[in-house]
Amino acid sequence: QVQLVESGGGLVQAGSSLRLSCAASGRSISTYAMGWFRLPPGKEREFVAAISWIGIKIYADSVKGRFTISRDDAKNTVYLEMNNLKPEDTAVYYCAFGTSSYSGVLSGGDSNYRYWGQGTQVTVSS
Repeated sequence: QVQLVESGGGLVQAGSSLRLSCAASGRSISTYAMGWFRLPPGKEREFVAAISWIGIKIYADSVKGRFTISRDDAKNTVYLEMNNLKPEDTAVYYCAFGTSSYSGVLSGGDSNYRYWGQGTQVTVSS
Protein backbone atom coordinates (compact mmCIF):
# COMPACT_ATOMS: atom_id res chain seq x y z
CA GLN A 1 0.00 0.00 0.00
CA VAL A 2 1.27 3.44 -0.92
CA GLN A 3 1.43 6.10 1.74
CA LEU A 4 2.04 9.77 1.07
CA VAL A 5 2.99 12.25 3.76
CA GLU A 6 2.99 15.96 3.01
CA SER A 7 4.93 18.51 5.01
CA GLY A 8 6.10 22.09 4.80
CA GLY A 9 2.85 23.97 5.10
CA GLY A 10 2.34 26.92 7.39
CA LEU A 11 1.15 30.47 7.89
CA VAL A 12 2.99 33.06 5.82
CA GLN A 13 2.50 36.58 4.56
CA ALA A 14 1.67 37.43 0.98
CA GLY A 15 4.78 37.50 -1.17
CA SER A 16 6.50 34.80 0.85
CA SER A 17 7.71 31.39 -0.25
CA LEU A 18 7.17 27.85 0.98
CA ARG A 19 8.38 24.46 -0.14
CA LEU A 20 6.08 21.52 0.32
CA SER A 21 7.40 17.97 0.41
CA CYS A 22 5.61 14.71 -0.23
CA ALA A 23 7.38 11.60 0.99
CA ALA A 24 6.11 8.35 -0.49
CA SER A 25 6.46 4.87 0.97
CA GLY A 26 5.32 1.45 -0.09
CA ARG A 27 6.20 1.90 -3.76
CA SER A 28 8.82 3.72 -5.78
CA ILE A 29 7.58 6.89 -7.44
CA SER A 30 10.17 6.64 -10.19
CA THR A 31 7.83 5.29 -12.89
CA TYR A 32 4.70 7.20 -11.91
CA ALA A 33 3.32 10.64 -12.44
CA MET A 34 2.91 12.65 -9.27
CA GLY A 35 0.63 15.58 -8.66
CA TRP A 36 -0.28 18.34 -6.27
CA PHE A 37 -3.85 19.45 -5.68
CA ARG A 38 -5.38 21.88 -3.23
CA LEU A 39 -8.65 22.41 -1.43
CA PRO A 40 -9.37 26.09 -0.80
CA PRO A 41 -11.83 26.94 1.97
CA GLY A 42 -15.40 26.65 0.76
CA LYS A 43 -14.38 25.43 -2.69
CA GLU A 44 -13.82 22.18 -4.53
CA ARG A 45 -10.46 20.47 -4.84
CA GLU A 46 -8.42 21.84 -7.73
CA PHE A 47 -5.36 20.83 -9.67
CA VAL A 48 -2.11 22.66 -8.97
CA ALA A 49 0.77 20.86 -10.73
CA ALA A 50 1.91 17.49 -11.97
CA ILE A 51 5.14 15.88 -13.10
CA SER A 52 5.45 12.82 -15.29
CA TRP A 53 7.82 9.95 -14.64
CA ILE A 54 10.22 11.45 -17.21
CA GLY A 55 10.01 14.94 -15.76
CA ILE A 56 7.44 16.68 -17.94
CA LYS A 57 5.56 19.29 -15.91
CA ILE A 58 2.16 20.91 -16.15
CA TYR A 59 0.63 23.66 -14.03
CA ALA A 60 -2.67 25.30 -13.36
CA ASP A 61 -2.84 28.75 -14.93
CA SER A 62 -3.26 30.31 -11.50
CA VAL A 63 0.18 29.15 -10.33
CA LYS A 64 2.24 29.27 -13.53
CA GLY A 65 5.43 31.24 -13.05
CA ARG A 66 5.14 31.10 -9.26
CA PHE A 67 5.10 27.40 -8.38
CA THR A 68 7.56 24.69 -9.41
CA ILE A 69 7.05 20.97 -9.06
CA SER A 70 10.04 18.65 -8.88
CA ARG A 71 10.87 15.11 -7.94
CA ASP A 72 13.76 13.26 -6.34
CA ASP A 73 13.27 9.61 -7.16
CA ALA A 74 16.23 8.58 -5.02
CA LYS A 75 14.46 10.08 -2.01
CA ASN A 76 11.03 8.95 -3.21
CA THR A 77 9.86 12.50 -2.67
CA VAL A 78 8.04 15.15 -4.67
CA TYR A 79 8.28 18.86 -3.97
CA LEU A 80 6.25 21.95 -4.65
CA GLU A 81 8.19 25.20 -4.48
CA MET A 82 5.76 28.07 -4.03
CA ASN A 83 6.93 31.64 -4.52
CA ASN A 84 5.15 34.98 -4.37
CA LEU A 85 2.30 33.44 -2.43
CA LYS A 86 -1.06 35.15 -2.53
CA PRO A 87 -4.02 34.98 -0.12
CA GLU A 88 -5.93 33.02 -2.77
CA ASP A 89 -3.32 30.25 -2.47
CA THR A 90 -4.69 29.49 0.99
CA ALA A 91 -5.75 25.84 0.97
CA VAL A 92 -5.00 22.36 2.14
CA TYR A 93 -2.44 20.97 -0.29
CA TYR A 94 -2.53 17.29 -1.22
CA CYS A 95 0.02 15.09 -2.92
CA ALA A 96 -1.22 12.44 -5.33
CA PHE A 97 0.32 9.28 -6.83
CA GLY A 98 -0.46 8.32 -10.41
CA THR A 99 -2.50 5.31 -11.37
CA SER A 100 -0.27 3.74 -14.03
CA SER A 101 3.46 3.24 -14.31
CA TYR A 102 5.30 4.49 -17.39
CA SER A 103 2.18 6.40 -18.38
CA GLY A 104 2.40 8.72 -21.36
CA VAL A 105 -0.56 10.67 -20.03
CA LEU A 106 -0.02 13.63 -17.72
CA SER A 107 -3.23 15.17 -16.53
CA GLY A 108 -4.71 17.42 -13.93
CA GLY A 109 -7.75 15.22 -13.62
CA ASP A 110 -7.93 13.65 -10.21
CA SER A 111 -9.14 10.35 -11.68
CA ASN A 112 -5.57 9.88 -12.95
CA TYR A 113 -4.27 9.55 -9.40
CA ARG A 114 -4.81 6.56 -7.19
CA TYR A 115 -3.30 7.43 -3.84
CA TRP A 116 -3.59 10.65 -1.87
CA GLY A 117 -1.90 12.11 1.15
CA GLN A 118 -3.62 13.63 4.17
CA GLY A 119 -2.74 17.17 3.19
CA THR A 120 -0.83 20.09 4.63
CA GLN A 121 -2.37 23.47 5.39
CA VAL A 122 -1.03 26.58 3.69
CA THR A 123 -2.40 29.90 4.89
CA VAL A 124 -1.35 33.14 3.26
CA SER A 125 -2.23 36.37 5.03
CA SER A 126 -2.58 39.69 3.22
